Amino acid sequence: MKIAIDPFMHRHLSLEELPSKVKELGYDWIELSPRGDFLEWFKAPRVFPNRVKSFKKALSDANVGIASLLPMYRWASNDETERQAAVKHWKRAIEIAVELGVDTMNSEFGRGPHPDKDSCYCCHTGSMIEACEDAWWRSMEELVPVFEREGIMLHVEPHPEDWCETLQPALDIIRTVNSKNVKFLYCAPHTFYFGDDTKAMLREARDVLAHVHVGDTFNHKASSGLRYILNPPGTQARVHQHLNIGQGEVPWDDFFATLAEVGFDGIMTACVFAWEDKADHSGTFMRAEMQRYIDKYWGAK
Repeated sequence: MKIAIDPFMHRHLSLEELPSKVKELGYDWIELSPRGDFLEWFKAPRVFPNRVKSFKKALSDANVGIASLLPMYRWASNDETERQAAVKHWKRAIEIAVELGVDTMNSEFGRGPHPDKDSCYCCHTGSMIEACEDAWWRSMEELVPVFEREGIMLHVEPHPEDWCETLQPALDIIRTVNSKNVKFLYCAPHTFYFGDDTKAMLREARDVLAHVHVGDTFNHKASSGLRYILNPPGTQARVHQHLNIGQGEVPWDDFFATLAEVGFDGIMTACVFAWEDKADHSGTFMRAEMQRYIDKYWGAK
């Protein structure tokens, strides 16, 4: 198992400084999410030979590896120009993964076109969901052969506001892709969008589960009072948190015990974004807590 951290809260550090910070926090692996000087959100990668060379040296010096690269492009946009640009950016990102010796990438199903291009950005109407899903399939037809040719794994997660937000149909869509290179990512902070039974969901996903994100969240569906105060009343905003373990309502013993039960041995990434003023403390705390649960449940196997 690779225990990684998404260092988004440390994005103020340069790429060259990042590996030593990750090592200091107790991790041997990075899940590199979008940042302005590398794989920027929705834009072409800002990567050139000297940047790759200096980053690889910093990784080597710190004895830290990249477990996964996380690009975010509009590959599910029903605006064909945007979709084609996203596929182009994806192909370049795959090249960068190969240059870095990285064998895994992960991303989300996607949220449709840029909000300036369509008022229904979040894909919540039936027609928009269908258009986004069709666009995503067109992108996958182009990209899956590239992933397979380059030996790169792709781990996909449903995300609140995506055209696919829930465990189902996400699992069946990934199975329908029918590629050994395309697997499922279970993001614990999205647990209460996925469904209601953590044990059952992880067991259902076991045949395609390769990656988990670890972070806590409150159950936005709970009936015990107002968890969120949002305006205007009745807004359909998709709300969740990425908190330290124990600060929300994810059933962690169920989560880790079931992962051990199904034989999970993939990538486990700390994904906490709530405490930028306590980023170091959060990182070390999450590393220790994940290890405590691993020792408790995997050690007993």
